[in-house]
Amino acid sequence: MDELIIHQFSFIYMKKRHEQKLIILSIGLMIMFSIPISLLFNSEDKVLGYPMMLVYIFIIWIASIIISFVIVKKYDE
Repeated sequence: MDELIIHQFSFIYMKKRHEQKLIILSIGLMIMFSIPISLLFNSEDKVLGYPMMLVYIFIIWIASIIISFVIVKKYDE
């Protein structure tokens, strides 16, 4: 019973280095989605028929999900 309770609340006690990685990821995302950086990809060019801005946003978004998953998965082990 005690193991179940400890396991349920183990997410609260994430290691500092994993927290730091997630904070760095959040700061990086704020920078990548900031207006000056995003405007670099605001062009008439298209990738597979999609505007460059849309492709940029989705690539950054998917990359952030994958990186977050890897960080949290390493913590779970």
